[in-house]
Amino acid sequence: MDYDVKDRRSSESGKKRIEWADKDMPVLRLIRERFEKEKPLKGIRIGACLHVTSETANLMRTLKAGGADVALCASNPLSTQDDVAASLVKDYGIPVFAIKGEDESTYYKHIYAVLDHHPQITMDDGADLISTLHSERADQISEVIGGTEETTTGVIRLRSMAEQGVLKYPIVAVNDAQTKHFFDNRYGTGQSTIDGILRATNILLAGKTFVVSGYGWCGRGVAMRAKGMGSNVVITEIDPLRALEAVMDGYRVMPSVEAAMIADIWVTVTGDINIIDERHFKVMKDGAIICNSGHFNVEINIPALEAMSESRRPVRDFVEEFLTKDGRRIYLLGEGRLINLAAAEGHPASVMDMSFANQALSVEYLIAKAKELENIVYPVPKDIDSRIASLKLDSMGVRIDKLTKEQEKYLHSWEMGT
Repeated sequence: MDYDVKDRRSSESGKKRIEWADKDMPVLRLIRERFEKEKPLKGIRIGACLHVTSETANLMRTLKAGGADVALCASNPLSTQDDVAASLVKDYGIPVFAIKGEDESTYYKHIYAVLDHHPQITMDDGADLISTLHSERADQISEVIGGTEETTTGVIRLRSMAEQGVLKYPIVAVNDAQTKHFFDNRYGTGQSTIDGILRATNILLAGKTFVVSGYGWCGRGVAMRAKGMGSNVVITEIDPLRALEAVMDGYRVMPSVEAAMIADIWVTVTGDINIIDERHFKVMKDGAIICNSGHFNVEINIPALEAMSESRRPVRDFVEEFLTKDGRRIYLLGEGRLINLAAAEGHPASVMDMSFANQALSVEYLIAKAKELENIVYPVPKDIDSRIASLKLDSMGVRIDKLTKEQEKYLHSWEMGT
């Protein structure tokens, strides 16, 4: 079996991590038990480009249990848990190509290695696997049934490809499932982003001015958790409806340049480029901390900050100090990459249980329905979303009501008015 991990000898601790995560992933475990019996993915080659964590490992186990032939690479150079990668190779026989801290050349070498697996299903977190397949391995596209996408950034890229008519196979936007939004984006990103900031800096959040750029599901989660830690939260937005929602949720909303003047900590979660730019660096106060929890490290214009600085040095793990030419210090966390995975461990397992349940069932759906689908981005089917929510409630011991026949009839009739 071909693979490229840091050290296979670390597999023992990786397996313990995988088992620890598995106990908090009851929905995925139920799916894995069914897959083991039914083998709905038998003979299907799956190429996955995801964060290589203990939670992802349990998704890979589930796909393999369903009969799939799986290969995995990292979707971010800093998100790999090396011992987990080693365990997947040594203990579970899954080819993994991922090393924490890998450079850009190695990152793409690992993507090519997964494409060498000739996947029939692609599974992406950021769409790098899909875009590389379309741009550099177009001769393989005819082998592909369909794909899934895990994150907001990737869905944006793939919808752009579909609109331009260059997307060559159907994609299910796992990111857009309601069970994914609620758990992954809001609760997961909210908690894990704060976790990453605290592990990197060990600062007190109470009393600090905490700026969040983007008030989508991720931004809502980060703002909620920062507020809960006692921060004075400021939101920057370009969407009037989201800005209005932030105001009504009790946050201050202002233009980003004004926010830059008062920010103690600034987190970007937009999926767009240069959210923190030269004009913001010019007015930031001494000691400001900046970081990103969006997928790619493009939300902070690091080259612009470097050009304005006379020196750049690491001062802690995952903390770099930029000394500007006018004597101010600006601190960048995690190289501008996903701070929740660069400096921490990403989302808790109970969060990823929902996301990866969507992934597993969406793959099963694609195998059954791909021939009927166009080359566009589809939402997760509502029945899959509802099924996952029901399984999660069951695992939590929560019961809910059902409509009576009388209530069902009323909701489907027009005759019964006042």
